[in-house]
Amino acid sequence: MSGKLYGIGLGPGDPELVTVKAARLISEADVVAFHSAKHGRSIARSVAEPYLRQGQIEEKLVYPLTTETTTHPQGYQGAINDFYEESAARLATHLAAGRTVALLAEGDPMFYSSYMHMHKRLSHRFDTEVVPGVTSISAASAAMQTPLVERDEVLTVLPGTLPVEELTDRLVGSDAVAIMKLGRTFGTVRDALERSGRLDEAVYVERASWSAQKVAPLRDIDPNDVPYFSVAIVPSPLNNTERQGDATTGEVVVVGLGPGDPAWTTPEVRRELRAATDLVGYGPYLSRVAANAWQRHHPSDNQVEEQRAAFALDLARSGARVAVVSSGDPGVFAMATAVLEVACRSEFENIPVRVVPGMTAANAVASRAGAPLGHDYAVISLSDRLKPWDVIAKRIRSAAEADLAIAIYNPASRSRRWQVEELKAILLETRAPDTAVIIGRAVGSAVEEVTVVTLADFAPDSIDMRCLIIIGSSQTVVAHRAGGAVAFTPRRYPDAATAPVNSAVNGSVNGVAQETTEV
Repeated sequence: MSGKLYGIGLGPGDPELVTVKAARLISEADVVAFHSAKHGRSIARSVAEPYLRQGQIEEKLVYPLTTETTTHPQGYQGAINDFYEESAARLATHLAAGRTVALLAEGDPMFYSSYMHMHKRLSHRFDTEVVPGVTSISAASAAMQTPLVERDEVLTVLPGTLPVEELTDRLVGSDAVAIMKLGRTFGTVRDALERSGRLDEAVYVERASWSAQKVAPLRDIDPNDVPYFSVAIVPSPLNNTERQGDATTGEVVVVGLGPGDPAWTTPEVRRELRAATDLVGYGPYLSRVAANAWQRHHPSDNQVEEQRAAFALDLARSGARVAVVSSGDPGVFAMATAVLEVACRSEFENIPVRVVPGMTAANAVASRAGAPLGHDYAVISLSDRLKPWDVIAKRIRSAAEADLAIAIYNPASRSRRWQVEELKAILLETRAPDTAVIIGRAVGSAVEEVTVVTLADFAPDSIDMRCLIIIGSSQTVVAHRAGGAVAFTPRRYPDAATAPVNSAVNGSVNGVAQETTEV
């Protein structure tokens, strides 16, 4: 009868953190196996030593290399694969002879452990049982005396061997984070923490639960003195005193979420959102930001910009770190101006205010159609709530006469419809009927639709507040390609002495064939 393989989790290093079951199975095993480097010392064996008994067979599985180079024809991975095959064969000999084998693993056998390589090679052939152990992450949290996660927070575990760009991206999008496998990767990990804006939150824990345990702010650690048995912890935001703020640290940052697709929210904006204690914004925009247990959301109506700005500044005056949320870019018909205008009042003059850009709706719609804003263009809001219609009409005429492409924001609402009709009428005074018009509706959402028509066929009654309109210049081309129609405005403009002429591209002249493209 074959023996049984036990994968024994020893915990983080303190022999007293070995579970009762693990201690019993180590003592009962016929064979105790453990890994070591070429120097022969084994941390796993030293942890298990109090539970060993006389007469047991010890199998030392010595790695062929750790940091050394190798002449193996398949390089490092080839050498390690051969080692695992040879080690599995050694253990299989004992198991086939009917012996029980306890293979020791620091931490937990199924968590970044060498045991897994034996398990994959032997568990389908022999009876196997895995005994879990306390992980180094749990030990680090205990050493810090700080909770890792609370309530709905998510703990992300990352290996420090990832590229710095990927580490940075995951740090930006995570709640609490544990980073394993430090040692030689420490410089990369520190760089990623700094890039993600989370360096000041990070705690370094070395040899958690050992007598030589060390806990310190990660920013203070010498990268030349970091052993493999260390972890970086970015703890629960709910327990991060760096986030709490006081009357001397309050500030307001105005951020742009982009047009709708979460992928269009920049890493910088995501960092600012994570750092905030309070989020302020128009309800539908604020709902795009996932609620976190450590943050307060303050939604409001769309027509109270001044009050919203004052509210955010009041919060900051009491020590809060406030993110005022806009769609698109906060400086384009959005909250940046409103906040700065109110911030210039004497009672708020000492409150820091920053603006972080976002992708504009105009750029998003333009990208879906091609590059209709590839040359000079104007951006005009059609809303007459904050400026008189005669000013809007004058600006439309001026932009049209200057032969600029025009991006139209806020074209219509339930109570404001006639302005789009006026827009079309004014444009037809100077623009050719075949001028390209791009209509982007709900771009960046699941119901996105992009339509390309001529100015003559442009239907104002089809427009609502979810739309952004781009009016091409006289040089804007719609070309028909295998992937569909694309609109672009060439960067090269005809000689100033020559009247603008229509340009043929791929058999298509300036203007648009009367068809619709939905994306």
